[in-house]
Amino acid sequence: MKHGRGYVYDLYYHIVWCVKYRHKILLNDIKDDLIDIITNICKNNNYELVEINTDLDHVHILLGLSPQDSIPVVMKTLKGVSARLLNSKHKNELSKVLYGGHIWSPSYYIATTSDNVMDNIKEYIINQGNEDLKKG
Repeated sequence: MKHGRGYVYDLYYHIVWCVKYRHKILLNDIKDDLIDIITNICKNNNYELVEINTDLDHVHILLGLSPQDSIPVVMKTLKGVSARLLNSKHKNELSKVLYGGHIWSPSYYIATTSDNVMDNIKEYIINQGNEDLKKG
């Protein structure tokens, strides 16, 4: 439990968003850089990054937020800043499959979570990409 001025809260969200057109680009250096970028965004904005992982074409994060954090603003920050930084660092690789500098699909999935399912969600996120590695 966390405390604010006059309130107590425990807000965690499982968030998923996809690469534009579900292109399978989240591997090797791009995946590593994305995780570093999102980790830094969370640190700089006081978001609690509990877990993060990717599959080849989508991102999963488990994020703790405060009641003052607006979900649309959080998503705009995560997706916008990560797209800009990935484009600047991996422009040659990304421009071969993505057009106009758009990395992310405009939509996302978000669900609240609680203590009694937190471990299951963490495990699910940690195991992202394992099926693709077995296939490939």
